[in-house]
Amino acid sequence: MPDLRIILTKEKIDHLISEMAQKISRDYADRHLVMVGVLKGAFIFLGDLARQLTIPAEIDFIQFSSYGNKDTSSGDIRLKKDVSCDIKGKDLLVVEDIIDTGLTMQKLVAHLATFLPNSVRVCTFIDKKERRKVEFTADYVCHHVNSGFLVGYGLDYAEKYRNLPALYHLNL
Repeated sequence: MPDLRIILTKEKIDHLISEMAQKISRDYADRHLVMVGVLKGAFIFLGDLARQLTIPAEIDFIQFSSYGNKDTSSGDIRLKKDVSCDIKGKDLLVVEDIIDTGLTMQKLVAHLATFLPNSVRVCTFIDKKERRKVEFTADYVCHHVNSGFLVGYGLDYAEKYRNLPALYHLNL
């Protein structure tokens, strides 16, 4: 069994998401919101967040890859799945599990901007600036961490641990 140390309990995560959903619902009232989940990690966060919103929202997904089965980004960021709905003139909220280097998010936001949406904002479950390589600031952040490799609640290591209901530090 791997060495896991709890960072956020399920109850704390539920509370953070409820607060975030209230903010997003206020900010996007009377707007055409499209939530774009970044696969694979953000699917759990996106599902929980979307169910807490008090406003209508479309949901779509995009997938970029830079990690593979490693614990650090390769820096080679590739589009694996693009959005499938028409996002021109709509307000996009990119929903991500974790932002660390900022490279993937920077490329993803630039890519989505080519479709001419009304706006593009970013909501991340975890903001981890330890390995930030480019200046990038998310518009909505549930929780900040300073260091460590995290798993659970959608975050994985070599495609494992996503299903854990809480957030953990994994000692490799």
